[in-house]
Amino acid sequence: MTPAEPDSDEALAARAGAGDRGAFEAVMRRHKAGIHRFIRRYVGQDDEAYDILQETFLSAWMAGNRYDPARPFLPWIRTIALNKCRDFARRRTVRRLLLREKAAEPDEMAMPAPDEGTPEALEADRLKRLDRAIAELPVFYKEPLLLTSVSGLSHQEAAELLKTTAKAIEMRIYRAKRKLAETLEDSGEG
Repeated sequence: MTPAEPDSDEALAARAGAGDRGAFEAVMRRHKAGIHRFIRRYVGQDDEAYDILQETFLSAWMAGNRYDPARPFLPWIRTIALNKCRDFARRRTVRRLLLREKAAEPDEMAMPAPDEGTPEALEADRLKRLDRAIAELPVFYKEPLLLTSVSGLSHQEAAELLKTTAKAIEMRIYRAKRKLAETLEDSGEG
């Protein structure tokens, strides 16, 4: 691999790994929105997603000295985010089992609710149902779907991240979409 450009993700991450806070903040700002979108869709809750985003970047900062600048930065930070999402899902499952709590509904969006019956209200309701349906997908289907549709990875890139084949990713995405369609149809969205 050729030496990284001074403002490339890889160069910034390498400088961050050496303790340069400004470089870390720059690379974090560059990828914050995309990583947050991925996490938000994974967990289905905006407040939780923000907390997991902070955990992701804190872990990246703490592990920065182990980052290899010869490798692309984005898959590295996505892997950290994916692992944080998995940790969250495990904690939530354990909490539900131990406390026998009913699963909490995803929180309302921070924006004021549009008037009922308006196109905006119908769209907001549709998006909430979609978020809920995605969050409830089995991890096996949810991860490939989100990595490709939200994070924009190719099937091959998602396969490398999830340690499987591109064909397996393609099949999981197909099944995820089919499950989403069935769920939304059952809830009156179809």
